[in-house]
Amino acid sequence: MTSHDQPDAVPPVPHDTGLSPATVVVAAGRPERVQGAPVNPPVVLSSTYVSQGVQQQGEMLYARMDTETWHPFEETLAALEGAGRPAVAFSSGMAAIAAVFSFVPAGGVVVLPRHAYQVTLGFADDLAQRAGVEIRRVDVADTDQVVAALDGASLLLVESPTNPMLEVADLPVLLAASRERGVLTAVDNTFATPLGQRPLDHGADLVVHSVTKYLAGHSDVVLGAVVAATDDLASRVRAYRTLHGAIPGPFEVWLALRGLRTLALRVERSQASAAELARRLAHHPDVAEVRHPSLPDDPGHERTARLMTGFGSILGVRPVGGADGADAVVAGVRLWVPATSLGGVESSLERRRRFATESVTVPEDLLRLSVGIEDVEDLWRDLDGALRSARG
Repeated sequence: MTSHDQPDAVPPVPHDTGLSPATVVVAAGRPERVQGAPVNPPVVLSSTYVSQGVQQQGEMLYARMDTETWHPFEETLAALEGAGRPAVAFSSGMAAIAAVFSFVPAGGVVVLPRHAYQVTLGFADDLAQRAGVEIRRVDVADTDQVVAALDGASLLLVESPTNPMLEVADLPVLLAASRERGVLTAVDNTFATPLGQRPLDHGADLVVHSVTKYLAGHSDVVLGAVVAATDDLASRVRAYRTLHGAIPGPFEVWLALRGLRTLALRVERSQASAAELARRLAHHPDVAEVRHPSLPDDPGHERTARLMTGFGSILGVRPVGGADGADAVVAGVRLWVPATSLGGVESSLERRRRFATESVTVPEDLLRLSVGIEDVEDLWRDLDGALRSARG
């Protein structure tokens, strides 16, 4: 049977080959080049494996522990993130987040953004109630504030850019300060993707992804992943997955890998369109504020230009007319999809404070726009029309 450390395993493309990430995302995680072999890895649909006597290293036993269909995706994501060991796939992004939080002891301290994915914040609050964990919420764009909060901390969990406010952290400084204080670090890299930044290169211990979003890219898979900087951390994350049963189905992982192959093309197109839309929206009479790091006067512009590759595909827009105006824009679009989640090939938007669990410092009228790969002129006409109709 195949395994990560067997000679006949799906071979990873090493992270130090010098290949472009746009090439790695296509080339990694392929079957061995043997005459007559398939180009794509197969899906193995089996919950259990033939086994008798003492299990030998590398043998498959039971699909909650390991299955070969996970390996190509895990190897490819690891190659993209520059990790020296496979990623660990999970049943959802929140299952991956839960694995990260499992490193926090009872009574420990977690430092995390005041603006972050609302369910991540909810999980942290639940952990505080269940295990007496202290939660310190910080503005990740305020480096001094974050560093001051690290004293005595168990975990620093960073989003950069943040969801949905698009604040950008100075990751190298924060990760170095955490390392000096012995604080475990994790970076949710969902918004940036490994094409935008590789937190392990800056010293992160763990990288988290909601694979549901950009990596899978087609709004048809719910999946998560954790990439670890060391073998020990990776083993602990994998043990958590096995013990808690937070495993993905093989077909979902196979679909995610298929979606991942076009990541570079999708991100290139969506980022270019997002920057163009941001430029136009900044001068729109029916827009009170627009956030996108590509704009020269955006608070995150300098850091994004210095630390990341590309400015991302998420916009924050506050239409004229407050929350009612924002709701009217969502109701008025015909091409943009009113939906939660993000990172799909289709463009979507939503008013974030419609969720009671969203951070109270997120403006009531903020629309989060996820730009897809449609023609940018079609996207603009639809959005511009909805903004004008909302004013009327």
